Amino acid sequence: MEIARIIIYTLGYFIIAVSLIPLIRNDNWMFRIFEYPRAQKLLINLGLLVLFLVFADWKDQHSIIFTSLLGANSIYLFYQVYPYTLLAKRQMKGHRVPSKDKRFKLLVCNVYQDNRETQRCLNCIADYKPDVVILVETDEWWKMQLCSLEDEYPYHVMEPLSNTYGMLLYSKLELIDPKVKYLVEEGIPSIHTKVKLPSGDLFHLYCVHPQPPVPQENPRSTERDAELLLIAKKAKACKLPVVVAGDLNDVAWSYTTELFMKISGLLDPRRGRGFFNTFHAHHRFFRWPLDHVFCSKHFQLADIKRLPNVGSDHFPIFVDLELNYEKSHENAEDQLQADADDVEVAEEKIDKAK
Repeated sequence: MEIARIIIYTLGYFIIAVSLIPLIRNDNWMFRIFEYPRAQKLLINLGLLVLFLVFADWKDQHSIIFTSLLGANSIYLFYQVYPYTLLAKRQMKGHRVPSKDKRFKLLVCNVYQDNRETQRCLNCIADYKPDVVILVETDEWWKMQLCSLEDEYPYHVMEPLSNTYGMLLYSKLELIDPKVKYLVEEGIPSIHTKVKLPSGDLFHLYCVHPQPPVPQENPRSTERDAELLLIAKKAKACKLPVVVAGDLNDVAWSYTTELFMKISGLLDPRRGRGFFNTFHAHHRFFRWPLDHVFCSKHFQLADIKRLPNVGSDHFPIFVDLELNYEKSHENAEDQLQADADDVEVAEEKIDKAK
């Protein structure tokens, strides 16, 4: 019994520690990486709590304190992921009968540059028939393998790179004034373009894929955070409806993603609908939402899906959206709002990356 308690104590204090580490606003990867597995930490924490109830010595004050700490940590972790559960209010409103001329389908996929199962990717696109396709981690080899898409998708922007940050954009809808920009780092592109719907309405699309805070790529999150916040500022200032999509290399519930939503005013269609974990496709327990689609209040959601694996370490994410100005006030009720401190922190992060 004593050995079991010692093991649970050790694991419990470790889970509590790694739950609190992200509260330290340090850009080093050792602090930021623990933001990712919050759902996993919650499950482990609850498991330890239930297990400890069996082995606890209730005459020992330490057991009572430890149980209280595990309970408090469970509540804290649940609070962090709650907006992405089915229990929460949907941030972005749904629309069951969307208008065809103001509707479009978007597919986002990190194909994994070394993946050679291109036919699975093509089959997925053929099955779901998106109007706009964003593919990241695409090099020149991937561009050549996907050349058959160019007939069905006459509008495209190609930025293939061999550094795992290449990006290909295919569209059935007209792209107006598309540009490839390197906002923060050399070799890390983003695509900025207006998209014309069949109705003639325009919206602005930003395709992004910043570096993650991991030792082998970038040991700090500074550049990733700055790129996301620069896009957030552009989205806020844009006169048109906005969609931001891509592999953000950040989880939906992180501090930076929430700051991005506050600064941009954009909505997350997953809130109130589920996690839609897209990474890691090969490890069922270690999964979290890394691939994102954020929308301005002008859109309503007809559908959102995590699609089958295409041989990558990421699952594709698929959304069906309708531009609906008349109902934008419904979404506006649940926009996150930035205060003066949020704006100051955002500017500091951008300046730090320069």
